[in-house]
Amino acid sequence: MFDFAPPADADKAALYDDLLSAADALTAGESDAIANMANVSALIWQFLPDLNWAGFYRMAGDELVLGPFQGKTACIRIPLGKGVCGAAAASGETQLVEDVHAFPGHIACDAASASEIVVPVVAGGRIVAVLDLDSPIRARFDDADKAGLEALIGRIASRLN
Repeated sequence: MFDFAPPADADKAALYDDLLSAADALTAGESDAIANMANVSALIWQFLPDLNWAGFYRMAGDELVLGPFQGKTACIRIPLGKGVCGAAAASGETQLVEDVHAFPGHIACDAASASEIVVPVVAGGRIVAVLDLDSPIRARFDDADKAGLEALIGRIASRLN
């Protein structure tokens, strides 16, 4: 059993450093991508405040399919290019959306979501999944979140494939 707990007074950079270290330790040596996605989504849920959803969508052919997550039930399939997750998978670029209601084609799995960040997971030169975080707070995510989550995914992407 692992017990990872972020310091209560950590600034964002320190919080992401601790999250990255915990995810790295937890996934090291484990080859099952689904197990690793499950543990990473649980860590993110534990470490990051003000989330209402944290998890993965996996690439399956030409669409994204729901993977391990924390939060309310979610959309199961997302076509490439549709919604924030589909945009991240199609473009290969992180999508940081301050107001999901202003995002063209936003897919509302949870009406409480107000902001979202989606980071593509690239392994072996191809997108294998996306990491999706939602918050009920508008503009919850910023450049520090983007940098921290991209560093996290960059470190463990090969363990999510």
